[in-house]
Order: sequence, then C-alpha cells, then structure tokens
Amino acid sequence: MANDSRSVGWIKLFQHGQHYMKTWPVDKRLAPMFPENRVTRATKFAIRIMPPLAVFSLTWQIALGGQLGPAIATALFACSLPMQGLWWLGKRSVTPLPSSLLGWFHDVRAKLQAAGHAIAPVEGKPTYQSLADVLKRAFKQLDKTFLDDL
Repeated sequence: MANDSRSVGWIKLFQHGQHYMKTWPVDKRLAPMFPENRVTRATKFAIRIMPPLAVFSLTWQIALGGQLGPAIATALFACSLPMQGLWWLGKRSVTPLPSSLLGWFHDVRAKLQAAGHAIAPVEGKPTYQSLADVLKRAFKQLDKTFLDDL
C-alpha cells in the first residue's frame, strides 16, 4: 500500500498528526524553511483553549436565554480548530519529501552515521515524518552546529 495521504483514514491521519507534532524538533533555525513550528504552536494552543471556549460559549448562551443556534455553531467551530491543525500535521507527515529536501535528508543521515550512530534503512520514499525522526535524533546526538554545515 502506498504511504501517502490518500491511503490513510481520518482517525489515522489525526494520530499521525499527534505523533508528528511530538516528533518535529522545535528549533528556531528550522522555522524559516518549515511551517511546522507555527502550526504545532497554534495546534497546541487550540487543543488547550478551544474546548473550554466552546463550553463557555454554550453555557453563556443557555444562562442568558439566548439563541442556541449561533452558540452551537461557534462551539463546533472552536472545537474544529485543533482538529484542523492535527489534520494538516497528519497530511504533512505522510507526504513524501520533495526532491529539494531529499539531499538534505540524506546528508543529515550521513552525519549521524559518520558520528557512529546506527540508522535504520529508509523504507520507500522518505516522508516528512522520516525527516522529523532524523532531525530529532540529530538534535539529540550531534553537535548543535550540524545545521550550519548543510
């Protein structure tokens, strides 16, 4: 089965998004090249803030005797925001790396191998999740200046 976003179900996509969000290294040097830092920060914020906001908007309208239709629409929209972030991250995680990033991906892997770290062989075409896994290991196990040399 192909490892792309078309072959992954909705629930799996959200799970991939959560895993990708936890795996992607948050480093300011990656921010200009990748939107993951911003999307991850916004998604974590939405996960923490939007459900209570949805409950508040519903209870406020019920307490005031207001219209429930707009309150329910607002609550559903607020609850959908974290799901949108997780969906985007999940789609991104299973997307194959473009050719412009493949060389960089293999360079980071080669640096890890040269430093004596065991690296599992790449199965199929590398994805953004593969890149996140390699970058996370590189940030933990290599000198912090490994990005400067690439």
